[in-house]
Amino acid sequence: MDYVIPVWFEIGSFVVLSLILLADLLLVVKRPHVPSPKESGLWVAFYVALALVFAGMMFAFVGPDAGGEFVAGWLTEYSLSIDNLFVFVIIMAQFAVPKKMQQEVLMVGIILALIFRGVFILLGAALIENFSWVFYIFGAFLLVTAAQQAFSGREDDEERESKLIGFLRKRIAITDEFDGMKIRTRVDGKTFFTPLLIVFIAIGTTDLIFALDSIPAIFGITQSPFIVFTANVFALMGLRQLYFLLGHLVDKLEYLKYGIAFILAFIGVKLVLHALHENELPFINGGEHVNVPEIDTWTSLAVIIASMAVAVVASLIKIRREHRYIPSLTGPSDDDAPAVVEATAEGEPTVAAPGDARDR
Repeated sequence: MDYVIPVWFEIGSFVVLSLILLADLLLVVKRPHVPSPKESGLWVAFYVALALVFAGMMFAFVGPDAGGEFVAGWLTEYSLSIDNLFVFVIIMAQFAVPKKMQQEVLMVGIILALIFRGVFILLGAALIENFSWVFYIFGAFLLVTAAQQAFSGREDDEERESKLIGFLRKRIAITDEFDGMKIRTRVDGKTFFTPLLIVFIAIGTTDLIFALDSIPAIFGITQSPFIVFTANVFALMGLRQLYFLLGHLVDKLEYLKYGIAFILAFIGVKLVLHALHENELPFINGGEHVNVPEIDTWTSLAVIIASMAVAVVASLIKIRREHRYIPSLTGPSDDDAPAVVEATAEGEPTVAAPGDARDR
């Protein structure tokens, strides 16, 4: 890291980001509603523009290396956050969370994600500062995660959530109905938990898992805790609106998981190469640093953008082809078709009955 981030820039950034998150939180609390696609799209565009403005300020006040690292880190975290949306869709559908509550539930999930990632960022920065060999562990972890991402299906996420729900229901007295945003309620004079408790636990668990994946990934791009944290904040801001805009389409982007898996594997290799470069190996090269090539920030940025672009474009082409040919085909009966996760016109994720997808 050949740059120094001015203290005034760090303090100013934290103050502004805190005010934006607070305003977003107050907006959800004061005006809970189901945002229209137009409203959601405008908010997503606003947060993306905000991230790009911040990147421009990084280029101007800190330098091109810091700006490039922020953009690469933000895009990596954003791609992982989009993948996170699918699990949110599953959770909302399984519990039939009312439409008006979904914004508040998602806001809680985003706050939990920020807390978990903040903790892991501090731990990761401390480990890197004192033990440079931790890059080997981070790299190996990302390579394993990439393989799981590429070869596991969406049904694995659904099965994991179903097991968690079953485990909790057997051990906690829970009502079948929501009582607004209350976690506990009284029924016939007895106190019960509402399904909202399990929703929060499921979302918190998801946030924890994704934090474990995302933090090593971005530390493979930059070792600046400030850039790591701000990239995560900008990736999570607007995720709530993106849920209502694209939540029902995420599962249809079939090749998205391969793009994300390639990015994780690429960063894993980059971390291992960096570790070989930084650490002295007693049995290799006479105990000196290993002379291996290192992947620079701009190459990383190009690979990340290209991977996501190819994955998204390939998925959209496949969707278009299926939309063109499926209506003319006669498939199995509706009773044999699996249930799919969809969203209503209002943006509420639901579990569609067999055959509904073709009927529409």
